[in-house]
Amino acid sequence: MADIRGQKKFAARKRRERRVRSRIHGTSLRPRLSIYRSLTNIYAQIINDETGQTLVSASTVDREIAKKLDAEMDKRAAARLVGEVLAVRAQAVGIEQVVFDRGGFRYHGRIAALADAARDAGLKF
Repeated sequence: MADIRGQKKFAARKRRERRVRSRIHGTSLRPRLSIYRSLTNIYAQIINDETGQTLVSASTVDREIAKKLDAEMDKRAAARLVGEVLAVRAQAVGIEQVVFDRGGFRYHGRIAALADAARDAGLKF
């Protein structure tokens, strides 16, 4: 029973992801900030869709970020840390504006925390 429910949730998220991707496209002037959230980690990439190239990435499994994570730190705080590091790395490469792609996930919790932290660190979207 739970397996079928999980399959339905996954299929629904994939439908939302395709719908969002049909409208959002990253360019060299304004690349796409793509988010993926697993049960334990969160991943963020800034992608130029014209060339299919990942320009900047950050995640909770990065060595630099994993060192800063505490055992008591909750997932939302870890997402905020990923957002801050991603924004700093993007500005180092010269990226100031992005298009936000939530990847079919609802804009709340860890997704919103990452986005707010990236905005606070100077990324515009």
